[in-house]
Amino acid sequence: MRVCFQIISFLLAVNFYCQPLRAQDPSCCHHAAELSPCREACDQLATIKSESRLKHLLQRLPSYCPESMNELWICINSTLPGVSRKSEGWVGLGCCELAISAECRRECKQASSKNDITKICKKDTEKPLYSCITKNEMGSTCCSYAGRHTTCREYCQAIFRTDSSPTVSQINAVKEYCQSHSAQLIGCVSNYTKSYPIRSPIDSLYCCDRAEDAHCQVACRRILRTMTTEHEIMEGLIDECGSQPLPQDPLWQCFLGSAHPPAKPDVDASPPAKMDCAKLHCCSKANTSLCRDMCQEISTNWGSQTWQEFDQLCEYNPVETELITCLADVREPCQLGCKDLSYCTNFNNRPTELFRSCNVQSDQGAMNDIKLWSNGTIKMPFMNIPVLDIRKCRPEMWKAVACSLQIKPCHSKSRGSVICKSDCVDILTQCGDRKRFHEGQTPERICDLLSPIDDPERCIPLHRYLTPSSLGNSIVEEVIHPCNPNPCPSNHLCQVNRKGCHDELNCQPYFCVPGCKLGEASEFLVQQDARIQVPTRTGPAGCYEVCSCGPSGRLENCVEMPCVDTSKACIVGGQRKGHGTSFRVDCHPCSCYAGDTICSTRECLSVDSSDEDRRRFTGLPCGCPDKFVPVCATNGRTYPSSCVARCMGFQDHQFLFGHCRSSDPCSTKPCQRNQRCVTKRRVCLSDSSDCLQYECVGRPAACDKSSIEPACDTDGLVHASLCQLQQNGKALAYMGQCQDACRKPRKVCGHNGETYNTVCEAFSDRVAVDYEGPCHAVGGVSDLASDSACSSIPCPPLSTPGCVPVTPPGACCPLCASMLQILWNKDQMNTFSKLNRNQPVTVHDVLQILRLHVSVPQCDVFGYLSFDHQLVVLIAPVDQQPTPLQIEACSKEAEKIDSLINYASPTLVSHVPLSAFLTSEIQTSTIRSSGGAPPSPPLPLGPCLLLGLLLAAALDLHRA
Repeated sequence: MRVCFQIISFLLAVNFYCQPLRAQDPSCCHHAAELSPCREACDQLATIKSESRLKHLLQRLPSYCPESMNELWICINSTLPGVSRKSEGWVGLGCCELAISAECRRECKQASSKNDITKICKKDTEKPLYSCITKNEMGSTCCSYAGRHTTCREYCQAIFRTDSSPTVSQINAVKEYCQSHSAQLIGCVSNYTKSYPIRSPIDSLYCCDRAEDAHCQVACRRILRTMTTEHEIMEGLIDECGSQPLPQDPLWQCFLGSAHPPAKPDVDASPPAKMDCAKLHCCSKANTSLCRDMCQEISTNWGSQTWQEFDQLCEYNPVETELITCLADVREPCQLGCKDLSYCTNFNNRPTELFRSCNVQSDQGAMNDIKLWSNGTIKMPFMNIPVLDIRKCRPEMWKAVACSLQIKPCHSKSRGSVICKSDCVDILTQCGDRKRFHEGQTPERICDLLSPIDDPERCIPLHRYLTPSSLGNSIVEEVIHPCNPNPCPSNHLCQVNRKGCHDELNCQPYFCVPGCKLGEASEFLVQQDARIQVPTRTGPAGCYEVCSCGPSGRLENCVEMPCVDTSKACIVGGQRKGHGTSFRVDCHPCSCYAGDTICSTRECLSVDSSDEDRRRFTGLPCGCPDKFVPVCATNGRTYPSSCVARCMGFQDHQFLFGHCRSSDPCSTKPCQRNQRCVTKRRVCLSDSSDCLQYECVGRPAACDKSSIEPACDTDGLVHASLCQLQQNGKALAYMGQCQDACRKPRKVCGHNGETYNTVCEAFSDRVAVDYEGPCHAVGGVSDLASDSACSSIPCPPLSTPGCVPVTPPGACCPLCASMLQILWNKDQMNTFSKLNRNQPVTVHDVLQILRLHVSVPQCDVFGYLSFDHQLVVLIAPVDQQPTPLQIEACSKEAEKIDSLINYASPTLVSHVPLSAFLTSEIQTSTIRSSGGAPPSPPLPLGPCLLLGLLLAAALDLHRA
């Protein structure tokens, strides 16, 4: 029967993907007892469509359905097609779905070993596949020590299936089930988990400089950037450098030493401590000195202690919620969408809910937890909870608990993974083993420690996951998640493809772009060329440096910033407000920054205002009249009147009458004879340098043909890049593919008060459209302002019936979108400008970075600088007629970014210039219930049509 099961596993794994278990007779499962783990696992077989997940479940099925259950196994075996079996030695089969090309994917599924795929699957283009195979090879070696102990092997394999750090429960499960079987396995797994994250080859790039031969230096850098396994790297270095790995050779001494540090390093020559700058960002949020010191020690001297020790002391400390949430953001950022789970199936088909860890590994982890808890004890870092047989007492509730703690739903107000207290008390009251409770233990006291919160906005309400999602498989295609799960190699970031492709046949809905770790020991990546603010290694809290992510894959060219005195508080209304605290003064959002109170400049109505005051209230700064007589200020922003410009601090010589876009900045011929003047409109957030609206460019010798950034010229012709457009001597109309709808001028007014010739121009400028025609009216910044100035504006209908819209500050017309109003620090913007060779910080810079944080291609980011100098960001659906699901997805993306700003999460605020963000206010669009009206059918959205939809469909988003 054992051999029979092995044949079944491999037959199914290799041959059932094209007909996923349709041949499997569901009636086989009746041979298992109702509600038993065996019946549950068996029933899942008929629902799995993924080949790799099917293989994983079949391999662990004997753990739930013993091989002695002859009738069940004979029944399953009789339903299989008779196809020859593949070699048992091929560990890469479960990785085949990561192959980028279809040809490689097919070859992988038919292979018997890695050697069979090397001709078709090139290592330089199929890095995710080879990275997965390498990890599986490591797992195969470690788990082979389990011998015939199936349970031990299964827990071991779960460690190597994870895309992120193995969880504490996974590590403990291996120790518990394998300790008595194989010390070699424990040691092998321990070496892997202790060194996680796995050392990236680019960590050894500095060793290449120690090679004496120049050719070897160049080859070494190329090898470390393109190859993944140590075996490949060593073979490549031997071939290119012509030398064997001798310890006296400086190159090999460095490379081997960095890979395998000696047991007793020379104290005088010891390498610098490894840092995790992303987690170090979080340490200042600690409220206890113990957790702060532990956090700083591990983040600056990785390996001195472990995060497991930290978790035991700090994770369940109720006063450290902000610290733990910040660390969770770094380890596992919240992402929209959950699907393809085979155990935690009630979490599937939830495209507009945020989760930290919706993947196969967490699905497996939840199943592992249930198996551990079935022994009668739930082991926590600081207590053991005795329970009754959870297979009989509320099994569905326990499953929801295990899945919630592994898959980790996020919420807008608190992104911690804690189940609600009422659910905790309920399940322990019914299923806690009171006879084994320690003296004084009660369900209420236990839950006070584990789940002290009962606000469904701040905890996980289990009832939501006791039943399947109300959405079917088809409707969730309205909202897709190209980067979840992450398809890219470990040293690359996944970005949504909003640009289209040169090669339409091989177009992917995402890009994998090179990145840098935020420190030697960090798992968190930032994209190449990004400018990042990180805490200094040795300075006190508030001391940072700004670095750039270089082509070497490391942070480089770091420049220290002036330290910020975080001990200084602000006194507001007689109350002390600490650094980083956000609050309101009247109608103003405010923040305390190093003792300075920074507030918006909104116009407020006092509570005792007369009716006449309210009637005359325009909502514009300084009570300016709502007449539209535009002026262009030196920051590149068009203001509705000279009154508003003066109120915002501009002197009369710092603005000119008229729209900014109506002037030609190249008319004065500011460039040298050998250069060409090119208009470059921008609105600057920094004022420490000139905000020039042009740039002088020479004719480039050659353009980067691999760059995908289409540009449309004024003749309606598209060019592969702005560089090629300029090289051809053409004038830019707008960035993006040329759109038929924009071939003829059709003026529109943007939210920034600028008139654009076409909607394509506006969207290329990352500005959404307020109304058709040239700008000739201005709306208030305050919600209390009268709408008399906009009364003559014919607003377009809302894009989705039943939408509860938002009206951006200064705009006349509402729209279905979500809106953030962000307060920011100009002094920091000026500092960032000076550190970047006096290049101004622009609104466009900020919006382009924020776009990277929106993971749903059906939503995009637009924005502008409001009259009161807050940054207004709109996250709007781009489909022609967005469905309620798409509007909800955009709202969730906005809530996610709003939380990251207000919690100062390093995943967002470490990016320069987003580091200058202080606080955010959010308004989201919702859909009124239409009494059971069916949702609109989804529009087809190919990955290569995203840019076209963004521009062409957006025309209808605001069309009259």
